[in-house]
Amino acid sequence: VQLQASGGGLAQPGGFVNLSCAASGDIAIINVMGWYRQAPGKARELVAVTTTRGNTTYADSVKGRFTISRDNAKVLLRMNTLKPEDTAVYYCNAQFWSGTMVWGQGTQVTVSS
Repeated sequence: VQLQASGGGLAQPGGFVNLSCAASGDIAIINVMGWYRQAPGKARELVAVTTTRGNTTYADSVKGRFTISRDNAKVLLRMNTLKPEDTAVYYCNAQFWSGTMVWGQGTQVTVSS
C-alpha cells in the first residue's frame, strides 16, 4: 500500500485548508485512514482518523473545526477556522486490519498572518 497526499500550504488565521490522501495497492487490507501532525519540537499526534465502518476520532483541539471524510481508499481532511497552533507537518496514515501502519509523505500546513 502506498499513500499519496496533496494539499496544504499557507493560510491565514481563521482560514481553511484541505488535505487529501489516496491509497493505492492492496487497499482491501486497510481499516483506518486519517491524518497525524507534527509541530516543531513536538511529538507526532493524531488529528483525525476514520474507519471503514465510518467511525471517526478527532483530537480535542480540532473538534468542531476539522472534518474528515472517506471514500473507499481516499480520505479528505477539511480544516476550517485555522489557528497558528495548527501549523505542522501533516502525515497521511493508513492502518491495516493487522495493525500495521504505513505513512505518506508529510505536507506542510502553515497558519500565519
